Amino acid sequence: MTNSEALQKFGLPASPQHRDEIRRLLTEEIEREKQGESGEEMLRTLCVQLFSLGVPEDALLIWDAKQSSFDAGCGLDVQFLCGAGLAATREFLASSSVPSASAALEYLTECEQTGDFADWTPQTSIEQHRRYYGL
Repeated sequence: MTNSEALQKFGLPASPQHRDEIRRLLTEEIEREKQGESGEEMLRTLCVQLFSLGVPEDALLIWDAKQSSFDAGCGLDVQFLCGAGLAATREFLASSSVPSASAALEYLTECEQTGDFADWTPQTSIEQHRRYYGL
């Protein structure tokens, strides 16, 4: 599947009925990225689609994507962790027992302190990505 096909199939914002399939494809793409075989654009597309659903728990899978390689770490926006909003994501990560949640929360806090979330909302991010993809 290409990123264009993913956008065609799942939409942006993505359709909630496709959440499980997007998560599955993103997990596969993360593994390809770890092996150096992924196309970063597909990783980004799946992350933004999952982000657009606004489910706090998805922050951990998106964090895994961001941690999958140096390029992914630089190329995937920290805001993708916060589809449910900054406060809801912080609350979820703070209460999660998953080991990577504390690292994600620490990174999120650092980025928030440097102004990465100034005047940011999930909806404005979705709108920016719709323009980026020509939707």
